[in-house]
Amino acid sequence: MEKKVHLRFSFIMSLFMISIMSFVVTFMNIGWTDQTIDKWLSSFSVAWMVGFPLLYVFGPIFKKAIVKSLSK
Repeated sequence: MEKKVHLRFSFIMSLFMISIMSFVVTFMNIGWTDQTIDKWLSSFSVAWMVGFPLLYVFGPIFKKAIVKSLSK
């Protein structure tokens, strides 16, 4: 059950964070033009393919480290 929760959490969190961050960076780089949405979707797809696996793999490691540091 925990793995299903972690997978869903990683999926939803990565969609949320990467969509916002990739849009902000795209907008900052090119401003609002006719190509903004196309460029954003292109950068989002690349960023998500990198970000989702990273969050899935490293999320539990960081969680353990944070819990351990706070329990001292």
